[in-house]
Amino acid sequence: MSNILLYSGNQGKINEFQEICVDNSIQLIPANQLGITTGIEETGTTFIENAIIKARDGAKKSNMPCIADDSGLIVDYLNGQPGLYSSEYGGKNATTEARITTLLHNMKDAKGSQRSARFYCCLVYLRYELDPQPIVAEGICEGFILDKPTGENGFGYDPVFFHPQYKKSLATLQLKIKHQISHRGIAIRLMKEKLIHHHII
Repeated sequence: MSNILLYSGNQGKINEFQEICVDNSIQLIPANQLGITTGIEETGTTFIENAIIKARDGAKKSNMPCIADDSGLIVDYLNGQPGLYSSEYGGKNATTEARITTLLHNMKDAKGSQRSARFYCCLVYLRYELDPQPIVAEGICEGFILDKPTGENGFGYDPVFFHPQYKKSLATLQLKIKHQISHRGIAIRLMKEKLIHHHII
């Protein structure tokens, strides 16, 4: 079994990783279990750059291989916002409810297809801190922004993200189904395929 540091302090993300990676080939160890802080400044201009910054910090602090995630919600009507700043939308210390309120307020005049959006996830695996050959996996989940939140499952913007295939918000889907279609679920499964291809697991 391969032990890999999971560089995240977001319990919702940690739960998703652990629920999707349920096999004997990989053991993801959340940073907080090793007392590792995950608050490095994300200075990149893309999700991939920020994921590499985080993976490098995790590998340096743990002396272990590291997987880091950078992800967010991209709304076409808002020219890609909240994007890289999805976790800070509405203010650096804003609650989930405040972020959703800000999003819905900024989209109040958007109708129909104008409300198109997607969740994007980038995963980066580094073998060690200065690994010059990061392994990158991306996942995208297309949908639309609802007028109001519905559902109690998931986290973040899930209550206002409508999935057209299932005709429900992500927060109303069973977690098993959500993990099959979500940006993070897609990226995690692709990352596992790449780690197998590179004989890492």
